[in-house]
Amino acid sequence: MTRAVLSLGSNLGDRLAHLRSAVAALDDAVLVVSGVYETPPWGDADQPAYLNAAVLVTDPAATPRDWLDRARAAEEAAGRVRDPERRFGPRTLDVDVIAVWDDAGEPVLSDDPELTLPHPRAHLRAFVLRPWIDIQPYGRLPGHGWLTDLLNADPVAGDVLELGPRPDLALESTP
Repeated sequence: MTRAVLSLGSNLGDRLAHLRSAVAALDDAVLVVSGVYETPPWGDADQPAYLNAAVLVTDPAATPRDWLDRARAAEEAAGRVRDPERRFGPRTLDVDVIAVWDDAGEPVLSDDPELTLPHPRAHLRAFVLRPWIDIQPYGRLPGHGWLTDLLNADPVAGDVLELGPRPDLALESTP
């Protein structure tokens, strides 16, 4: 497997530092990083706002499970604690594997409960779709369609209004 889109989010502590730590943990696999967006919490409104971004990564030797392991390692390094009582609760860092493509550029599909591909709710989340469009303006979510169409469809379209671009925050330094 060679390419994946990962979604990054943080709403506890130094949110930007947590996102940057995820990008740093992915190191040489990073092809491009989106802009940063500030978003209201999703699923559980009683928590701070999130910073969200997306990353396009590549590694010819990586399997979908490898991407999940890297995501979890980045979360753990940022002090992520999973609360079994609060599924959509606050977190220092959340890294989700959204989609993976194989060597031939074909999407990898998986119904593994631990790693469903593509991510089963990505098409409903403006905070995933909008940053992804930054890095792949003509991207498609396997099984769902064009990112721009998904972003403009109900019920996602209403959430777009709540996304706040943060051009003052960068995940990578520029030369």
